[in-house]
Amino acid sequence: MKLVVSIPAYNEEHTLGRVIDEIPKKIPGVSEIQVVVVDDCSTDRTFDIARKKGAVVTRNKKNMGLAKSFKKGMEKALELGADIMVNTDADYQYNQKEIPKLTEPILAGRADVVLSHREVLSLSHMPLQKKIGNSLATLITRLVSGYPVKDAQSGFRAFSREAMMRLVILSDYTYVQETIMESVFKGLAIEQVQCEFRKRTGGKSRLISNIWNYAQRAGVTILRTFTYYKPLRVFMGIGLALLIMGMLTGARVLTHYIETGMVSPYVPSAILTAILLIVGFQIIVLGLIADTIDAGRRVSEEVLYRLKKQQLEK
Repeated sequence: MKLVVSIPAYNEEHTLGRVIDEIPKKIPGVSEIQVVVVDDCSTDRTFDIARKKGAVVTRNKKNMGLAKSFKKGMEKALELGADIMVNTDADYQYNQKEIPKLTEPILAGRADVVLSHREVLSLSHMPLQKKIGNSLATLITRLVSGYPVKDAQSGFRAFSREAMMRLVILSDYTYVQETIMESVFKGLAIEQVQCEFRKRTGGKSRLISNIWNYAQRAGVTILRTFTYYKPLRVFMGIGLALLIMGMLTGARVLTHYIETGMVSPYVPSAILTAILLIVGFQIIVLGLIADTIDAGRRVSEEVLYRLKKQQLEK
């Protein structure tokens, strides 16, 4: 079994070397361990340090962001013949000695995806606003995905080869919520393990410099992912809500018309009722069309999966 540890990195010259040094050299059940660093067009010595430490380095020609760097790392892991990939951060907040905890459920055949959770609320070094933001994003991910995830923002996680071939990363900002939702929707087996999370020493987070900006962009990612994989549920829900609102609004108009034979003085309500019913019906029709398109997407992803599998077998 080959393990690839993928490290997306952007201007992490002060901590990247320590992260690589801390990665275990031997893990029971793993015959080979290889480190891949995805340098997201750093302007410091990140690239040179990664090469000096013996990592396989792939460099983005321009700053692409975390999600695309994660995707590139996963593609590189498959290219190198990885049976398991562990993704970790370059800022030395995760303890790399805990990598065996992530790989064990996959090696045992119990899981395709292993998520770590940091017990965020108990972290004394995490600011309150980040605790609130993390907890809220985790709650939303839990509700939307239907999986009882404990820490949706933790980037310290492991993937089997099957998971790497199945996952399709579409976000251009963060992958953490998207991969959880996609794993659930595609029926991949998931486990969770607790992990250590150290205080950051290398300045502010490159991804979450502003918690409210992160919450907004992560929220968009969650909404887009859910709509992408469950379009009928989204459009049907919105359409039915508008239809119900239209019926409630039109009830008094209809009652008044039956009693008096006149619509006035409820003309505005009658117009609103018509708009709500028409728009609600149109949204439901859009949902049916989107569901048909979704069937085509599933076929395309299955073809992509089989092509990846065939390429790896060769």
